[in-house]
Amino acid sequence: MIYSREVEEMCPVAQGVHHGAAPIPEEAKWVQAKEVKDISGFTHGIGWCAPQQGACKLSLNVKEGIIQEALVETIGCSGMTHSAAMASEILPGLTVMEALNTDLVCDAINTAMRELFLQIVYGRSQSAFSEDGLPVGAGLEDLGKGLRSQVGTMYGTLAKGPRYLEMAEGYVTGIALDADDQIIGYQFVSLGKMTDFIKKGDDPNTAWEKAKGQYGRVADAVKIIDPRKE
Repeated sequence: MIYSREVEEMCPVAQGVHHGAAPIPEEAKWVQAKEVKDISGFTHGIGWCAPQQGACKLSLNVKEGIIQEALVETIGCSGMTHSAAMASEILPGLTVMEALNTDLVCDAINTAMRELFLQIVYGRSQSAFSEDGLPVGAGLEDLGKGLRSQVGTMYGTLAKGPRYLEMAEGYVTGIALDADDQIIGYQFVSLGKMTDFIKKGDDPNTAWEKAKGQYGRVADAVKIIDPRKE
């Protein structure tokens, strides 16, 4: 250790009060996190790339400092999906410190990792008060039974108004309008369910019909329009 002359000439003064790190909640325990292995928890981080053309939601399940599970969801950038594929291979098995400094190519994923890291080391995890935390596999619960990301895509213009394109339920095929041309509901097809029906042997037309659904006052609609063409 190298000290400056000014420090060398100082007389020593004892450090009186020092209680260490403040305890944080981790999996129903209060933990003074001093090392990477002291960190456990399940939490999420949201990131964005430098030109802000894409975004990422990263979910990690960390046990004793080691990432056991990673869910990477991306939107808005085709290149990011390839980076996400790489991240799903790289992240499990790393410590949260290693993951923070791993080159994941995509700025959005790196930013999500940073935001997640900040939450987890301050005890702001989803599993902070869950005894033994959440099991490995909890990340898939965010996706639902069809194991598809919850995506919403809405578009609107001053001249022509709003268009619902994709809802959490699925791909929007029709928007229900009342007599004042206001939206009162929508029709959709769950692409995940449709794919599952096809995999089980249904022909595409049958699968399409079985995967249809609607929300709102569709039955009261004066007209139903295709949001992508009308």
